[in-house]
Amino acid sequence: MRILFADKLSEQTIRDLEASGHDCTVEPGLSADDLAGQIAGYDVLVVRSTKVRREVFEAADRLVLVVRAGAGTNTIDTHAAAGRGVFVSNVPGRNAAAVAELTMGLLLAVDRRIADNVADLRGGRWDKKTYGKAEGLLGSTMGILGLGSIGFLVAERAAAFGIRVQSVAKDERSAGALARAEELGITMCGSLEELLGSSDIVSLHVPASPDTKHLVDESFLGRMRKGAILLNTSRGDVVDETALLKALDESRVRAGLDVFDGEPGSGQAEWDSPLAKHPAVVATHHIGASTEQAQRAIAQGVTEIVGAFMTGEARHCVNLDAERLGSFALNVRHLDRVGVLAQVLDSLSTAHLNVQHMVNRVFRGGEAAVAFIDVEGQASEALLERLRAIPHVLGVSVVNLAEDNEAAP
Repeated sequence: MRILFADKLSEQTIRDLEASGHDCTVEPGLSADDLAGQIAGYDVLVVRSTKVRREVFEAADRLVLVVRAGAGTNTIDTHAAAGRGVFVSNVPGRNAAAVAELTMGLLLAVDRRIADNVADLRGGRWDKKTYGKAEGLLGSTMGILGLGSIGFLVAERAAAFGIRVQSVAKDERSAGALARAEELGITMCGSLEELLGSSDIVSLHVPASPDTKHLVDESFLGRMRKGAILLNTSRGDVVDETALLKALDESRVRAGLDVFDGEPGSGQAEWDSPLAKHPAVVATHHIGASTEQAQRAIAQGVTEIVGAFMTGEARHCVNLDAERLGSFALNVRHLDRVGVLAQVLDSLSTAHLNVQHMVNRVFRGGEAAVAFIDVEGQASEALLERLRAIPHVLGVSVVNLAEDNEAAP
């Protein structure tokens, strides 16, 4: 495949992909505005921070896969990609340790006013009297919103500092996550309000989405303890910056921020942010994942995603519907013979039924297989009889996806 790298990535990744027969073009100077004019002729696009807008997918003639060399995909128009049948995959978890490390660094810097200490010393000022005052972290309570791979690593590191860690019970979606939280001694609060009112530190590790946009608003900040520390190493638009500035001006909270709403999309730029300049803020340049360790791991993840794609696996794809689609599912057991599935699909087409999703799995030994086909519409008895009459079909069963009950074959 022809692969375009619109951001700098490990040279080892390029060598590995080229050794596998791929044609790689590295253009780290491309901007979001340039991509649409450069995408023609490429099968795969790999980006880190460069935005991938709708016009890129409209201009593409061969594009089948976009890989975000990182976890978040908010810089990619995944809806436009889905509309064009382009897979969008990310590399989750590989930078989690780096982000967790910076989160703890920001916390220490806020508590001990490290940045101001350094600035005064570099300016020739000695002021132990002012900077010798700090609360300390031992015995404090941290509320973590978003117990994913990063959130759990932050919890581990916070616990090592003697910080009690808590989260919100409804924030969890799996038994495995709850078990991990219990293993780490994380207390589950019954509500966000309870967490905010009982935390000395609130650390954000949620994805950018319509549900999390301006999650930290005036009401959120008003429920935090006076003097509490807000940490954000997730996404800038999670925070309503106007509301945060007001809370900072009123000395109600302090903040450690690695991300900002409307931050520059390039590596270097002139940029003026009242929030980043605020004396109660310790800020960094969206560098949470920017360690050599993390970048090597992410680069390896990109190689793995491209390799898996070549075998038919869309690994870590974020724009495929996770739920089963359609009104009913057909389970068609059949001998693994040429033309069987073609006849099944032809019968569905004749009945004016649209296939939403289909997977065909071969049984061990290679003699028989089963096709799982999600279909929109209604399964008539005439259709089922037609399908069962196809040569080499062993059996057909129907699952009503809406009601989740199965009819007899």
